[in-house]
Amino acid sequence: MYLALGKVDGDCLVCPYHGWHFAADGRCVKIPANQPGAAIPKRAIANSYPLRERDGFVWLFWGEKALAESREMPKIPQVGDESLRSIHGDFHWNVNYERAIDNGLDFAHAPFVHGAAFGNPEEPEVGNLEISMDEWGAQATVFLKPNRPKGIWQLLARQDQAAQLVETRTGFALPNLTFLEVKLPFGRLIIWTAHVPVDDRTTISKWLNFRSFFRGGWADGDARNRTLKIFKQDQPIVESQNPPYLPDAMDAEVYVAADGLQLKYRELRNSAIAPLRT
Repeated sequence: MYLALGKVDGDCLVCPYHGWHFAADGRCVKIPANQPGAAIPKRAIANSYPLRERDGFVWLFWGEKALAESREMPKIPQVGDESLRSIHGDFHWNVNYERAIDNGLDFAHAPFVHGAAFGNPEEPEVGNLEISMDEWGAQATVFLKPNRPKGIWQLLARQDQAAQLVETRTGFALPNLTFLEVKLPFGRLIIWTAHVPVDDRTTISKWLNFRSFFRGGWADGDARNRTLKIFKQDQPIVESQNPPYLPDAMDAEVYVAADGLQLKYRELRNSAIAPLRT
């Protein structure tokens, strides 16, 4: 029985099957079918996990509860920046969350999957990745030659900017955050995404989009459509990948230099999982 199908009553979560009430710490505090005065079984406890809210997300700590307070959460630095306009949304797809993460870190697919939006299929080479690490993850920067902007973005683009290389930075923070920052000639675009697993083959990607240009609400619809267009272009490719899960073995797939960031994710992912398997 999924308690997620239940409802909230005050500070309790109510099971939809028998109406049992569970407090925030997981203890069952009410069983409607019990006779008056009957004790609640001590074993009637649901799993509970520490929660914190930050940067527009609700964070759940899956590890040992005693360690929860000693673990800092990743910071999304753009939240609260008044120089940026922000919108948010989500995207549902039938893919394992790690495949969604892997896709978000892949520079090389952009010219072929997103050629009409960004990336240049005429010049698909990925230069040397400048990869930097921190305690939560890694990020890399490359310089790409884009197509000329279309739609309302044309209003900000000048002819002499068409040949400029665009600094593109992407990275991840464990366990499931990815980000993309594009320094366009006319401003910055940043997208943070939390890839939330629903089950082994279903993921909800909850995204935050920040832009330093067209900061009026009138441009929000265009920004939302552009973000969703990227996901929709990725969807048929990523959902068709086989095997559907990232392999554990580092040599199970063939890599080239452009895959350096995906390799760092695999390395850190494996390092985090290793203690759980011993």
